[in-house]
Amino acid sequence: MSKLQYPFNITELPDEEGGGYLIEFPDLPGCISDGETIEEAIANGQDALFCWIETAKQYGEEIPQPHSSM
Repeated sequence: MSKLQYPFNITELPDEEGGGYLIEFPDLPGCISDGETIEEAIANGQDALFCWIETAKQYGEEIPQPHSSM
């Protein structure tokens, strides 16, 4: 089984919103996370991605294929 690689968007959050970085996976509705640094946001995003996929499997939901471009 090949490993799926999902594209993601990282957005810098303004200080008024707490600062840090938001990571979103457009192919997976509601799959988001954040972190104080880009590296932390990516690490947290990997955890969110894993949890999203595992939860979808648990409930028998279809897991979308990743799109190669956004």
